[in-house]
Amino acid sequence: MSETIKITRTLEGRVTSSKAQKTVTVEVDRRGQHGLYGKLLRRSTRLHAHDEKGECREGDLVRIAECRPISRTKHFRVVEVLARAAE
Repeated sequence: MSETIKITRTLEGRVTSSKAQKTVTVEVDRRGQHGLYGKLLRRSTRLHAHDEKGECREGDLVRIAECRPISRTKHFRVVEVLARAAE
């Protein structure tokens, strides 16, 4: 029998809001080329992530991973804090 390995999607982004309990808003930036003109574009996505310990603060650089739906808008969880914000 072959075992299948589930690969979870991980992203890195900056915390923009940590006002809610156990929830942080993370802004993930990505760069890509325009389809026709080839110019580099910078796009950003804001995602809600579950922060069980409440250790994230605004400005922190974090790694988040996809998980089961926790609420209506929250389907990522904070894996680790990569860099703390300068205070």
